[in-house]
Amino acid sequence: MEPQPTEALETVFRLESPRVIAGVARLVRDVGIAEELTQDALVAALEQWPRDGVPDNPGAWLMATARRRAVDLIRRRENYARKLAEIGRDLPTAAAPPEEPAGPDDIDDDLLRLVFTACHPVLSAEARIALTLRLLGGLTTPEIARAFLVPEPTVAQRIVRAKRTLATRNVAFEVPYGQDRAARLGSVLEVIYLIFNEGYAATAGDDWLRPALCEDALRLARVLCALMPKEPEVHGLAALLEFQASRTAARTGPGGAPVLLKDQNRRRWNRMLIARGITALDRAHTAGSGAPGPYALQAAIAACHATAFTYEETDWPRIATLYGLLAARAPSPVVELNRAVAVSMAEGPAPALILVDALAAEPALRDYHLLPSVRGDLLLRLGRVAEARTEFERAASLARNERERELLTRRARGTDG
Repeated sequence: MEPQPTEALETVFRLESPRVIAGVARLVRDVGIAEELTQDALVAALEQWPRDGVPDNPGAWLMATARRRAVDLIRRRENYARKLAEIGRDLPTAAAPPEEPAGPDDIDDDLLRLVFTACHPVLSAEARIALTLRLLGGLTTPEIARAFLVPEPTVAQRIVRAKRTLATRNVAFEVPYGQDRAARLGSVLEVIYLIFNEGYAATAGDDWLRPALCEDALRLARVLCALMPKEPEVHGLAALLEFQASRTAARTGPGGAPVLLKDQNRRRWNRMLIARGITALDRAHTAGSGAPGPYALQAAIAACHATAFTYEETDWPRIATLYGLLAARAPSPVVELNRAVAVSMAEGPAPALILVDALAAEPALRDYHLLPSVRGDLLLRLGRVAEARTEFERAASLARNERERELLTRRARGTDG
C-alpha cells in the first residue's frame, strides 16, 4: 500500500525542512522568519497534496513554495522601503556595509551558514545547540530535550528566546570570519555531534536509525575539516563520525530491529569510512600540540571498535583507559556509564556494577533508559536473573524509540525461566 499524502509529507518535511529553512534564510536573513515561511509551505502541502497527489520531487516542491513566499515578503519589504525613500530622499544616505572577503573562506553552503548563525555568541551555549538542532536537524522539542537530558519546557523556551534574540540583534546569516569563527566553533562541533547521534540512535519514533541526519552531520564535519585544517578537534569529530557511520549498515536487521555491537556482522562495516576515520584521527593528532580533546578521545575509542576484526579481539582495557581520560577532560554521567561498560568488558561485571550503582542518584540519568539497560546486563552476567529482568523492564518503559523498546522487552522476556 502506498503511503498517504499526509504520511509522505511528514517524512519529507522531516528530511527536507533544514535545507528549506537554510535556503530561505539566505534570502530573508532571518532564521525565525525562514522557519515560519517553511511552515507556510508545509500548510500549503497539507492543503494540496491530499487533493492533487504527492509531487514527484516533494522536497523541491517545498523549497519552491517557501522561496516564492520569501520573494513575496522581500518585494513587500522593498515596496515599503521605496515609500520610505520617497519620503526621506533628502536625508543623508547610509554607508553600504562592507562586502564579505572573497577567496577560499567563502563557503557556499546554506546549511553551514545556518549552523554558524544559530551558534552566534549572543545566545547561550544551550540555546545555540537547541536552536540548531531544531532548524538544521529538524528535531522536535521532545527529541532535543531527550538529547540534552533536560525538561521539554526548558528547551521550548530556549528556542523561542533564541529566535527572538537573533531577530532583535539583527544577526547576519553568514559564515563568520577570523576570531568570531573560532569563538563559535565549540558550539558548532557539539551541534553536529548531537545531530549525528540523533540519526545514529533516534530518541523516539518507529525507526532506530535516521540516516539523513547522519549524512548531514558527516557532510558538515567534512566541510569544517576543509575550512579549518589546523583545528585538531574538527578532525577529531570528523574521525568519530566516520567510524560511527561505518557501522550503520550492520546496526539493524532485515526488519529494522537493532543489532547489538557484539552481534553485528563486521563484514558489513564500511571499510572506506573506517579508512577515512583513521586518516582524520591521524590529522587530529598531527594538528594538536597538547592533550587530545574530547572528540579526538571519542574517536580513539571508536577506532578500537572499528579496527577489531571480532568482538572478542576488542581492546577493552584501552577503551576503559580512554574513557577515564574522557571523563577527566569532559565530565558527564553518560561518559561514566560508558566507562562502566568498558570496565565490565576489561575487568568483569562486578567492578562495573559498583560504578553503575554510583550513578543511580544522578538527576540527569533518572529517566535515561540506558542506565537500567546497562545495569540489567551486568546483573544478568552475575547470575542475578530476577533483578536483571526488573531492570530490562524498567529500561523498556523509559525507552522512547519503538525499536529499542522492543529490544529491551525481548531481553526482559529472555530472562524468564
